[in-house]
Amino acid sequence: MTGLDGSGDDPAGGPGDDAMALALQIADAVDGLTTLWSIAAQEARMRLSPHQLRALQILRAAPGLNLTTLAESMDIGMPTASRLCDRLEAAGLLERVLHPLKRREVQLNLTGHGQQVLDEVASRRTRALAEALAGMETDEREALARGMRGFLQAQDGLLPGADRPYAP
Repeated sequence: MTGLDGSGDDPAGGPGDDAMALALQIADAVDGLTTLWSIAAQEARMRLSPHQLRALQILRAAPGLNLTTLAESMDIGMPTASRLCDRLEAAGLLERVLHPLKRREVQLNLTGHGQQVLDEVASRRTRALAEALAGMETDEREALARGMRGFLQAQDGLLPGADRPYAP
């Protein structure tokens, strides 16, 4: 792996190597952010698995999805999605309600408690990230912000399924 300080065992090469070296550095940073994110989520009052948390986030972004759409959004099988929803419902985080127009379809919605749990996880994650950012110099934070804006603009349209209600 390549360190963010530019050190690493990558040999110098052609012009495309700069992008590859930076991609490796960003991958390292994303690994660190993922760890920070996971630890912050696990410190919440109610511990959720990454799959449970992701399902709740999808349902917050697109309330009323049916089980099939949730399973497709998460790229998991229907039986797995059904068991996942069973656990979330038993914990009081999710409710199943009959679709008002389609008698055979069940909609999935967050409960108030589910919304509170997501809010707590988001708050803990934001605080953990703010602590890490506070350890950076002001010019480093500004450079990171500029770089993130540029990255988001450059990746726009590259993500598959960007037209879905939630594209994980």
